[in-house]
Amino acid sequence: MFWAVIFFLQRSTSLQLLAGSAAEPAGVGGVTFLAQLNNTSTGHLQGDRCAGRYVYMYDLPPRFNADLVRDCRNLSAFPDVCRHVTNDGFGPSITGGGEGGSLPEKGAYNTNQFMLALIFHARMKRHECLTSDPAAAAAVYVPFYAGLDVVRHQDQEIPANLSAREALPRGLVEWLLRRPEWRAMGGRDHFLVTGRGSWDFLRALGAAGKGNSLLSYPAIRNATVLTTEASPYHGHDFAVPFPSHFHASSDADVSGWQDRMRRAERKWLWGFAGASRPSSKRTVRSQIMEECGRSSRCAMVGSSTTAAAAFTAGPGRTMQLLESAAFCVQPRGDGYKRKSTFDSILAGCIPVFFHPISAYIQYIWHLPRDYRTYSVFIHHGDVVGKNASIEEALARIPPAKVARMREEVIRLIPTVMYRDPAAAKGVTFKDAFDVAVDAVIHRVAKRRRAAAEGRVDYQDSVDGGKSWKYDLLQDGEKNIGPHEFDPYVYT
Repeated sequence: MFWAVIFFLQRSTSLQLLAGSAAEPAGVGGVTFLAQLNNTSTGHLQGDRCAGRYVYMYDLPPRFNADLVRDCRNLSAFPDVCRHVTNDGFGPSITGGGEGGSLPEKGAYNTNQFMLALIFHARMKRHECLTSDPAAAAAVYVPFYAGLDVVRHQDQEIPANLSAREALPRGLVEWLLRRPEWRAMGGRDHFLVTGRGSWDFLRALGAAGKGNSLLSYPAIRNATVLTTEASPYHGHDFAVPFPSHFHASSDADVSGWQDRMRRAERKWLWGFAGASRPSSKRTVRSQIMEECGRSSRCAMVGSSTTAAAAFTAGPGRTMQLLESAAFCVQPRGDGYKRKSTFDSILAGCIPVFFHPISAYIQYIWHLPRDYRTYSVFIHHGDVVGKNASIEEALARIPPAKVARMREEVIRLIPTVMYRDPAAAKGVTFKDAFDVAVDAVIHRVAKRRRAAAEGRVDYQDSVDGGKSWKYDLLQDGEKNIGPHEFDPYVYT
């Protein structure tokens, strides 16, 4: 066991370590790690409801979070960051259900999709299993607002700006490596939330290009990173749902909303909430808009055609569209994923995907492994090549199966929303935050057990290019073989 502990500890805080091997063995600090093994397996007291679930949260220097919020006017000219950071990242409240009256009377906000780091931080401050004792923690949370930092340099690629873009990521790594909590497991029990897709943080160290190198630092590769779009090839980043516009405060709020979605009149067979983009032909978006525009059974936001029903943009009107359609198509957005996926689930609308990376190998903690139970998959190549009609494919699904799929989507609603951090005690439903934290703790526990048994956990040794396959395995399974999604991931 001694050598297992040694494996997990960092040797140095030097800058060479920041760019060196992530698997480099470490020095001292095993006593803290052994204490963690004992404390997290039994809890503070026998019968403790938080036993094995405690989370320790760093009190980071304000330059890593609070200062970024205070400097919101200088982060980006568009969007209005200062507007979106209000209400702990929920943004401005929406009253009266918004335009169209399709949102709840309370708990509705105009939430920006990139505010997840703030939302997580606000929830963690009130987490029932937050502990001030790092030795008792099952996981350690790093409240760095990475998404707010990266947006300051989002459109800059010139090498002369690299030092400015790396200032906070590099500073965070240096700060963490000095902490005894980090050295206990070399950061393998730590997690952070970026609030944006992994691609914004994967620029190679020292290379030109957009974004920064936060996820390329070997130290950070030891941690678990929650993003809104994970890479299938790296193994330490995991996608969590985008925040939508409804943030419930009670079990009654959630069950009432679910009942409303069951009763909703689905007068359109299918709908699309989105606009045309230069890359539309590559992402089947233009084909979707063309087919929807010709159909009297389809509705979309901003349509100027006479056949399709048109809805104006805005949270209320968009939700009104999604709530009135049986199926909601989800082509690729800025990346493979779309915020609209979770708006659609919130609206009880069955999502239709055209690429498995859009959801099936992304949101493995929050969506069912059997994607056929809650969604429809249509090969994007068939749509682009006009070998398949979206409408015909959806119309062929038997009504009884549609009803079962919709019920599964409605069942998922609590697990893809982020509840109000000020919600009264007694809330029992698990939201997207709870699901993610439980999954992180489960992942760390497996790594602890492996260390205690003197071995490297399977998830730490698997080839990065196959990490997405590992994540789709059930507990105890280790055989990574051919997969139905291989042609999509490796081409």
